[in-house]
Amino acid sequence: MLELRGITAGYVRGTPVVRGASLRVEDGESVGLQGPSGCGKSTLARVAALLHRPEEGEVWLAGERATAFRHRAPRERRTLVGFVFQQPRMASDPRLTLRDAIAEPLRAARRSRAEVTERTGELAELVGLGGELLTRRPHEVSDGQLQRACLARALAPRPRLLVCDEMTAMLDASTTASLVGVVERYRAESGAALLAVGHDRVLLRYWCDRVEEFPDVAEPVTPAR
Repeated sequence: MLELRGITAGYVRGTPVVRGASLRVEDGESVGLQGPSGCGKSTLARVAALLHRPEEGEVWLAGERATAFRHRAPRERRTLVGFVFQQPRMASDPRLTLRDAIAEPLRAARRSRAEVTERTGELAELVGLGGELLTRRPHEVSDGQLQRACLARALAPRPRLLVCDEMTAMLDASTTASLVGVVERYRAESGAALLAVGHDRVLLRYWCDRVEEFPDVAEPVTPAR
């Protein structure tokens, strides 16, 4: 499903945040990427989701090499991957209600009004949102409620790979368990693969088929002479 080959990305003051990293996620597999804060996990996750162009290396999705990133990537490639960010408030448009936030990718895909309404309702029920909560905007709900809406939005296009970048880092244990359960129900129904990024080794080992240590997934880079 996903293969990253020799990825170098995210320069800070002339030094790459990620150097020579390689990672593979098979169809239907769940892989954890574990490492300390600031080591470059999130940068690698964004590369995997076509949200960040690497300086070097190759990204392969569903058997095809990615040649375009961010808004330049074709919609059918971008929607192969659903992405859930660590901080839901930074990932949400403060002007949109939770219902509109969930529906946003469906409307962008020019689905019919009936399809948007039906799918939005299904997703809201899946993540545990309903009633008056859907009419609220981000500043009117808790972090946990907003992250539920962000997860629903990521699932809206029915992605074949879900990337969760520290999705539960800001949440309590109850909400964490609930959202992990939502992801696993979606994966059981769709056969989607998962790349879960985090620093909580216990959670990742419980959640994933295998856990890769970062930056140990990186190949050594020979300094330029």
